[in-house]
Amino acid sequence: MQRRTFLAGSAAALAAASTLRAAPPAAVTEFPEDAARYRKAVKLSMISGEGSLEEKFAIAKAAGFAGIEIDSSARDVSALLAARDAVGLPIHGVVYGDSWKDRFSAADAAVRARAVAGLQQALRDCEQLGGSSVLVIPGVVDEDTGYADAYARAELEIAKALPVAEETGVDVLFENVWNNFLLSPLEFARFIDGFDSPAVGAYFDVGNVVRIGWPEQWIAVLGDRIRKLDVKEYSRKLQQSDGLYKGFGVELGEGSVDWDAVRAALETIGYRGWATAEVRGGDLDRLTDVANRMNAVLGLESA
Repeated sequence: MQRRTFLAGSAAALAAASTLRAAPPAAVTEFPEDAARYRKAVKLSMISGEGSLEEKFAIAKAAGFAGIEIDSSARDVSALLAARDAVGLPIHGVVYGDSWKDRFSAADAAVRARAVAGLQQALRDCEQLGGSSVLVIPGVVDEDTGYADAYARAELEIAKALPVAEETGVDVLFENVWNNFLLSPLEFARFIDGFDSPAVGAYFDVGNVVRIGWPEQWIAVLGDRIRKLDVKEYSRKLQQSDGLYKGFGVELGEGSVDWDAVRAALETIGYRGWATAEVRGGDLDRLTDVANRMNAVLGLESA
């Protein structure tokens, strides 16, 4: 699909979007200059145990986290709001995990339509929860989906959800993952810019880049397109000795990420915002250790 074909196909969807966007709560979106540059969060899925939502939120807060991010499969908005308000821990965003399965880049039009509908629902859920973003895997390239097709389909289908993003004030943020797609920061930036929408940006995963590059270089290229951060580690040494995915089997601060360079790059682009752990979770003791390790690699004061 040529660029002009995409623009013609998506123009109607984008035209319906309001130029005045709704605003999530200040507790989620405001990062004063005199406050810490990063606000630590944890994925709800990282909190182990059979406890209630309220108990899990309380564990996250006790461990030292200032916010939480949920998976879009957690559809009980009322229960999530009750836990949020009882504990006083904001929900800053939603992970649209189904975009791995219901792919915007799929050859099957029905699968693509399901992906768009799922993203639209995730945006509405996030608005109700008081969050500011939905994390999205924009496309997947594999033996059945060519690179050019994945790019064109993802552009066209995701554009259909942008009117809902504009209406709700919730950002659509693309994460860099191991999906054989958007393999350089230049291409990643071009893909974001192609939507020409304030509702689109990057959810930059620090550890995911290490296999193919250097996080600080990606940060410099992506610049203010980066709206949120996933914080994880990766070891090239373990990758080479034990296997590709074994590279993630290392604690924060003990792998190949040059955190000094990452912090310097983030400061250079003026990033202030959420930094969410995406590592092995566990109980209160484990999550407290994760929070303290985040303090160390991000240059924050101890919890």
